[in-house]
Amino acid sequence: MLLSKADINKYNEDGVIVLRGVFDDWISDLKSGADFNINNPSGRALVHKKEDDSGILFEDFSNWKRIKQYTDFVTNSNLGRISAELMNSNSVQFFHDHYLHKYPGSMVATPWHQDIPYYFVDGDQTVSFWIPLTKMDKEFSLRCAIGSHKLSKYVRPTSWSSNQNFYKDSNLFMDLPNMDDGNFEIMQWSMSPGDAIAFNYKLIHSAGANTTDNETQTLSMRVIGDDVSYIERPGKTSPHYDNLNQKNGDRLREDWFPFIYKS
Repeated sequence: MLLSKADINKYNEDGVIVLRGVFDDWISDLKSGADFNINNPSGRALVHKKEDDSGILFEDFSNWKRIKQYTDFVTNSNLGRISAELMNSNSVQFFHDHYLHKYPGSMVATPWHQDIPYYFVDGDQTVSFWIPLTKMDKEFSLRCAIGSHKLSKYVRPTSWSSNQNFYKDSNLFMDLPNMDDGNFEIMQWSMSPGDAIAFNYKLIHSAGANTTDNETQTLSMRVIGDDVSYIERPGKTSPHYDNLNQKNGDRLREDWFPFIYKS
């Protein structure tokens, strides 16, 4: 096994774990892929900027098939095996990648949220790997609410740009808890390229604005395990795929979301 039993237990209990140096050998290639990504955005790319800001936040999704460095990482790294151990899953499917580039002076923060309500999947065996490609001081790193993946209902998803409900039917979801009232232990970590924060899709998390003079680059790789299946949400999901042609309870189609590990 690549991980200890203590690591696996901590991930399942807390919903998050920091893996130091786990992708050291891949950072140079991933950085090259990210540089290509920023200069050759896909049709899914988004740019966020507040009116008086000097910097922007750029994000792009689902580029792993067209960017060779991403492809190589997904298919040839230990991503699948590490994921299987964390999730206690016999198989791992790749879901999607998500690149975020915060320019100096970008005051666009990532608000508190869960990932899973935005997605067309549901289940417990999930991992998102938050992989910094630049050194990240603690105060600008990911903020994680320990144990929040165990809430009985999903947090209502909102649009980051407008804070409006993401779906028309929002009664299916609960309000975001008060993250400042002490009900959750909030953790942050300083991060170096090669490190990764692995967390469950249900974990509540956020990230601050980039108030530094340096740009930050982060690449997320998201995977699913045995118990995860398609679910129809009450609106357009993010990322969105046209002509997915799946029904509730289906495993995701392998031609679009390939297996990267099977025991």
